[in-house]
Amino acid sequence: MGYVKYSTMALSVLFIAACSSPEPPPPPAKTVFDPLTRQVDRAREVQKTVDENAEKTRKQIETQESGDKSGDNRP
Repeated sequence: MGYVKYSTMALSVLFIAACSSPEPPPPPAKTVFDPLTRQVDRAREVQKTVDENAEKTRKQIETQESGDKSGDNRP
């Protein structure tokens, strides 16, 4: 009967230890490609800005061509 008590306690301790949260993973190591990926990310942001400005300009041109004065920012 003593084995049942000890095995129950051992199983409960093992169960609690197994269900505990694991340690967070370490941060990713720097690689030789980090400077290149940063440059690519910057280039994507610049392209996004250029595309937004081109869209604004295109809309302004379309409003001027159609004769609509609401898009005109001049006094």
